Amino acid sequence: MRSTTTITAAEPSAEVPEEAEGQTPLPERLMTELTAHRTLALREALGNDWDTAFLAVLHAFCLRLFYRSAADTCLEIEAKSAGFGTQAPGLNDTASAKAIDVRHEAWVKQLPATSSELWDALVGFDTDTRAALFAHCAALTINALHETWNRRPGALAHADRLAQAVGLDMAAAGWVPTVETYLGRVPKARILEAVREAKGEHAAQLIDHLKKPEMAQEAERLLAGTGWLPEPLRTPGLPDEAAAVPPADGDADAITALPAFLVDAENPAVPQAIAG
Repeated sequence: MRSTTTITAAEPSAEVPEEAEGQTPLPERLMTELTAHRTLALREALGNDWDTAFLAVLHAFCLRLFYRSAADTCLEIEAKSAGFGTQAPGLNDTASAKAIDVRHEAWVKQLPATSSELWDALVGFDTDTRAALFAHCAALTINALHETWNRRPGALAHADRLAQAVGLDMAAAGWVPTVETYLGRVPKARILEAVREAKGEHAAQLIDHLKKPEMAQEAERLLAGTGWLPEPLRTPGLPDEAAAVPPADGDADAITALPAFLVDAENPAVPQAIAG
């Protein structure tokens, strides 16, 4: 299939009269036509020069992400970086957020103060430095956020593919199931499901008689250190260590993880009944 190139021409303007004397600007219509030819030729040339194309895209990324401007590039590439601090409490204090901030500030110190000097600075970088900066800029544009008002199944499916490619492990990234982050915000059935997947059926039975607030607190204790993740945080194809080999029923570790008031003093294998 042939690609179709469309360049919108400006409205024709009146030609400069032939009798005009002196050096006058070229007519607007002629400028549009000439630059249309140049644009196509430039596209063809850049399409055969991947190194310069990489540099041009990196330049466009940096203009937007570091200088908040796109006025100094002829590439119509939009690099957006959404902030998610209001979507999840404490998000800006996570290890991932802090690492991104540190890396971004390090690049700020390496880049020039004004956007007009950016191109020359990028030309002066070696290949590895450009590649690292490109990866940082590309990463800042990721938006894998689920929003009820903005259904994007294709984008979220691509986020899964991207997570697979980089081997993303949210447990290793620092996310843990707590009352605040998950357990206190889902029904009891999901709390028990999490404990069952991570610690086995017997561990789930030890807390299934509790009211939800107490169940969430004890589930947090049971899930600590297991690496268990809810479905939206799992990377397809990456083994889920917590759910891969659930412990056998009656696992002593699951019982001893419970506080004393839940375990019979004489027979630790039998949980105490809790009234009310």
